[in-house]
Amino acid sequence: MLYYLFRFLEQFGISGSGMWGYISFRALLALILSLVISTWFGERFIKYLKSKQITETQRDASIDPFGVKKIGVPSMGGIILIVAILIPVLLLGRLRNIYLILMIVTTLWLGFLGGMDDFIKIFRRNKEGLKGKYKIVGQVSIGLIVGLVLWASPDVKMNENLTMERQNGQEMVVSHSAEAEKSLKTTIPFVKNHNLDYSQIMSFCGKYKTAAGWILFVIMTIFVVTAVSNGANLNDGMDGMCAGNSAIIGVALGILAYVSSHIEFAAYLNIMYIPDTQELVVFMCAFVGALIGFLWYNAYPAQVFMGDTGSLTIGGIIGVGAIIIHKELLLPILCGVFFVESLSVICQVWYYKIGKHKGVKQRIFKRTPIHDNFRVTDEQLDPECKYLIKAPHAPKHESKITIRFWIVTIILAALTIITLKIR
Repeated sequence: MLYYLFRFLEQFGISGSGMWGYISFRALLALILSLVISTWFGERFIKYLKSKQITETQRDASIDPFGVKKIGVPSMGGIILIVAILIPVLLLGRLRNIYLILMIVTTLWLGFLGGMDDFIKIFRRNKEGLKGKYKIVGQVSIGLIVGLVLWASPDVKMNENLTMERQNGQEMVVSHSAEAEKSLKTTIPFVKNHNLDYSQIMSFCGKYKTAAGWILFVIMTIFVVTAVSNGANLNDGMDGMCAGNSAIIGVALGILAYVSSHIEFAAYLNIMYIPDTQELVVFMCAFVGALIGFLWYNAYPAQVFMGDTGSLTIGGIIGVGAIIIHKELLLPILCGVFFVESLSVICQVWYYKIGKHKGVKQRIFKRTPIHDNFRVTDEQLDPECKYLIKAPHAPKHESKITIRFWIVTIILAALTIITLKIR
């Protein structure tokens, strides 16, 4: 809103109004504003949650030895994140931008879905929350909407990085297509001067390969949104864990969105140029600012939990943001912590079921998601169960585990950006 106001005032030569045309100015302002809102609103909202007894009611002491101390801590803190993200975006973003609209819709959609889950857990005293099938339907639905809009919208275009020429045997020069057009190409990490084309994967469909490619793209969008939101949800198990990891990921996505929207940087990195994605930088700055402000209260010992209201929203934002800038294939690296958390649960269940068919009680890890494995003592293990991996034998405090996971995510974020040059 303010963007349009000051752009209008610029026509009358009012001093300072021209700054609102700079993405760097709006992005940094969004970062600061979201951080201030998150900390200011967060304090008041936490008091409100306590007054209404919207708090954590159950903890499994066998899994989390410190969990009983967390009973009574307010939950549904994800509302703080959503408010702190949306207000700066609505004030500072170009609201007619299709990419910004998709990010706002994703935030509201998954925020509502997670809020329903938290509502059932807290007010109906049902620790299972919203049934898994309804969660999946909600995640698949927003993935489908995003995929179809990116397919159908005439505003979604890009300039493909076409050729790489050598000058004087040393300098590399990348050229982009002259006109922006719809494309099914995406960036592959570690592969030099090459993009993956979804339509080429579906080339066996003959003259229908383009349509089939778009169908594959929509399916990929659904998979990415569902996988990343579930991964973030699983990662939300310790004070500050998900918020810190997600803030780091948000910084990396903001950088990728900026270089994708800048034709010179895109040429330097040999990636596709995607016009108008600079508005994603504003959104990602608001996203990072909101998470940092939330950490003020969510860091150990937590004064508030984000709940599924926050974790599902965070995962959806990351997934949709990566899809928009055609960097979804970088997510296994960038969101490596989320990926390992999900994989640990899948492997644990699979290994347990194999043993069950054989009449043997067995597990791979002491606990999953994998972060729980590091805080469980050997005395807490089931003596009748066989564990493939019992390390570490000395449990770590959750604050140490959290910070170490942050460090891993920082390394993965740096590696994700470096892959664009390693190619």
